Amino acid sequence: MEAPGQGASFGIPGMPAPPRSAAIQEVARLREAVIAEVRKAIVGLDEAQELMLIGLLAGGHVLLEGVPGTAKTLLCRSLAKSLRATFRRVQFTADLMPSDIIGTNVFMMQSGTFVLSRGPIFTDFLLADEINRAPAKTQSALLEAMQEHVVSIDGREHALAPCFTVFATQNPIESEGTYPLPEAQLDRFIVKVVLPYPSPEEEDGILTRIHQGFDPNDLTLAGLREVADLDAIMRARKALAEVHVDPQVMSYVRKVVAATRASASIRVGAGPRASVHLLMASKARAALDGSAFVTPDHVRSLVLPVLRHRILLDPEVELDGGTPEEVLQEIVGRVEVPR
Repeated sequence: MEAPGQGASFGIPGMPAPPRSAAIQEVARLREAVIAEVRKAIVGLDEAQELMLIGLLAGGHVLLEGVPGTAKTLLCRSLAKSLRATFRRVQFTADLMPSDIIGTNVFMMQSGTFVLSRGPIFTDFLLADEINRAPAKTQSALLEAMQEHVVSIDGREHALAPCFTVFATQNPIESEGTYPLPEAQLDRFIVKVVLPYPSPEEEDGILTRIHQGFDPNDLTLAGLREVADLDAIMRARKALAEVHVDPQVMSYVRKVVAATRASASIRVGAGPRASVHLLMASKARAALDGSAFVTPDHVRSLVLPVLRHRILLDPEVELDGGTPEEVLQEIVGRVEVPR
């Protein structure tokens, strides 16, 4: 059997695969190096790590949902450490103001001028912890930054870091003191990663590490090294242009997203940005796999993380206990796959 990207077919008759470039091979090596390093701090959660890398390579932002203690913060810190990225964490609360995130101009008595006091948003990776605890006014401060990679302070635009990425967390079981995220903001997260409880074997591994002296607050002591830098991420983003997408696979992406708008189980379907994000996430997953082309399997594997937070179910479906994941799986099973 031929390796992906080296003469294998697209899974579509008569369509040979393009050769795998050196840039795509570098992306695959980057994936292996980063995940191997993050595993020094994280037990399990391999798919979560992969999805975070997909979001980073596709130039999007990542929403992490899980109960307390499922390593959401540690995942982000470990990824930043392995990539030599600056990292800032903001604890979202009901009294958090937009200026607490983006900063403000401060008048300096000595010079008689205003000086910009930069907020924590001026970083490579921003962890917006418990993002749904802040009111909409504060959450909206992130909208411009997440879409345009700039922030406006007193009428002036300030550019953010080239690899600026928001990793936002929320607790699915606690509703007191929380605010629903605006649909416009949810739509800017390329993937929503749901972090499960660890398996018994994984939880045993966590306890063993803690018993042996692992300190999640000291990643250097845990042995985490900087195995890449953000220049490597920028090169990886450029390499996505070399990932081929067959017209039939492109059409498949569109049909899956369009099916959410026609489903009787869904009150509001996914918009055009969802199609773009599903395409770019699929290209990122292909590159991380070392493949020079996107397959329908790449697309199918990303339907849930890319679309689960963009659809609103019909109220009757919700009352019957239906979930976005179940509805999306039904759609994936119904849309014809290119052969």
